[in-house]
Amino acid sequence: MNYFYDLHIHSCLSPCGDMDMTPNNLVNMAKLLGLDVIALTDHNSSLNCEAAIEVGREIGLTVIPGMELTTSEDIHAVCLFPTLEKALCWNEYVDAHRIKIRNRPEIYGRQVIMNRFDEEIGEVEHLLLPATEISIMSAYKKVGEFGGICYPAHIDRDSLSILSVLGEIDSSCGFKTFELADKSRLTPLKEQHPILGGMNVVSCSDAHYLENMREAENFLSLYELSPESVLAALDNNIN
Repeated sequence: MNYFYDLHIHSCLSPCGDMDMTPNNLVNMAKLLGLDVIALTDHNSSLNCEAAIEVGREIGLTVIPGMELTTSEDIHAVCLFPTLEKALCWNEYVDAHRIKIRNRPEIYGRQVIMNRFDEEIGEVEHLLLPATEISIMSAYKKVGEFGGICYPAHIDRDSLSILSVLGEIDSSCGFKTFELADKSRLTPLKEQHPILGGMNVVSCSDAHYLENMREAENFLSLYELSPESVLAALDNNIN
């Protein structure tokens, strides 16, 4: 069956995420937009995934725990996990391998952790935006060691993308999927970068505000609706 997705959404935990992007708000908005499955991918953290998963379970929306990793090269990569436990183990690893600069909420915004009732239960002290020590060349393999998958985010953007930084996707990275911000750029990008022809493509909102979330448009064909089946579909070569 076909299931509508958005696998790149931020919550109020991301310093650039709006405070209206609470777990309840974003999950219920996804349901209203007709989505079947979403992933919560805050910058370098998975600490709001538990609340979002619980809300999703209550209203009948599948929520995949994830993270938008900032690599050592300042490249963004989406990391997705089949279970919350695996995502939180990865969160601990990333937290131990990222630059620790105290956040300045008046400049970057707050980094709020919430429960399923949208009650504040904590705040991340150090800014989540800076690069980690994890390179883009090792990201796929390293995430795999924690039971997840990883792929480059918004490769068509002029900054914080693998193409804008490196100019190409090296096959030794191991990526099976890439993400586009604008689907209309798929054909010219494939012409410029032949490696893309053998990879899966997803197009997601990267929403930081409720109004940036997209209506149901993009879908995956899955044998069942579960985090495991989504990851399996994205982690296979198409050729």
